[in-house]
Amino acid sequence: MSTRRVILLGSSRTYRTDAFVAAATRLRAEVITGDDVPPPLLPRVATGLPLDYRDLVRSTAAIVRYASEHRVLAIVGVDDSGTVLAARASAELGLPHNDPESAEAARSKHVMRCRFAAAGVPSPAFSLHHTDDDPEAFAALVKYPCVLKPTMLSGSRGVMRADTPAELVERFLRLRRILAHERCDEVLVEDYIPGVEVALEGLLQNGRLRVLALFDKPDPLEGPFFEETLYVTPSRLPASVQQAVADTTGHAAASLGLREGPVHAELRINEHGPWMVEVAARSIGGLCSKTLRFGSGMSLEELILRHALSLDTGPAHREAGAGGVLMIPIPRAGILRAVRGVAAAQAVPLVESVEITARTSYPLVPLPEGDSYLGFVFARGESPRAVEDALRSAHARLAFDIVPEIPLASSGGL
Repeated sequence: MSTRRVILLGSSRTYRTDAFVAAATRLRAEVITGDDVPPPLLPRVATGLPLDYRDLVRSTAAIVRYASEHRVLAIVGVDDSGTVLAARASAELGLPHNDPESAEAARSKHVMRCRFAAAGVPSPAFSLHHTDDDPEAFAALVKYPCVLKPTMLSGSRGVMRADTPAELVERFLRLRRILAHERCDEVLVEDYIPGVEVALEGLLQNGRLRVLALFDKPDPLEGPFFEETLYVTPSRLPASVQQAVADTTGHAAASLGLREGPVHAELRINEHGPWMVEVAARSIGGLCSKTLRFGSGMSLEELILRHALSLDTGPAHREAGAGGVLMIPIPRAGILRAVRGVAAAQAVPLVESVEITARTSYPLVPLPEGDSYLGFVFARGESPRAVEDALRSAHARLAFDIVPEIPLASSGGL
């Protein structure tokens, strides 16, 4: 049998690669990681397929050269950083893919908003600004409350609510500082949409959306920052509302031109129905996919790879019962010294695992400047309510010793 070879594209900081590698091993597929490597290090990297994700032309050419010598059956972007490159390289090689322009639209929140508006997808009104703009010049023209967000970052990083012109100015300047060292200099200011928030995990097959799971987010996400904590599935929303969420997501994906592979969508729901926050052309982030199992134990990553490799996915219904994850928020900035209560949290009925991903003696940066969590708690049970209660109970048993980070003393003459 010929080798099933798949290239995985993702940031070196992503949690997602290991889960995809495990799924590929189960499928007896060979994995090549297209590692995002800073240009000065490219000549010295010997593992994987070293690429510079910022240079799409050269990285695409490097993947095509590799594929000319090693038969590749699929290229999968495992996080936001790899989706556009995966689409471009797949297009060059004639592999199943989203149109590169569609992948780029799903990466840019501004292009996404424009596509949604043109297609009539319910989404907030918005305006685009540059980090060099003077916020005082447009603060009086904005509808409040509003939300400021960078057009290219992910994980709620840099996303802030402002209720007054003064808050908009303060938060715009704060966002300017966050973006000073990022490859992003555009900011959206959009209407704040009240309501409950949900996340939909789906798979596009020839343009048709297959809903894999709908997560409730039981904690209110009202700002000023939008740190996600709880995801619980199945949703407790009425069936008619869930169908409306699926229909809106399908409409949104089509408006971007997405046709193949995983989608992760965020929506808000109020008395006017579902509102599209955003759609990403990749699967759920962090370790959250561990809440999902399909058929007889198939992981989300295996389902995605089966689709990418043109293997049978079957009906692959989500396993019965409820599952959930708690993304442990960072309460304050500082140095993590110790984590206490893990055994007690692990002992809570229905809790499957507690995984602390933050490293001791390293600095913690909370939102909106940061983009990570202290760790994850997973639970599984008969009902969403029981799972939610277990996650909250486990979180209450955890304690984190965080000490202030002492700034380096400035050097001076003796």
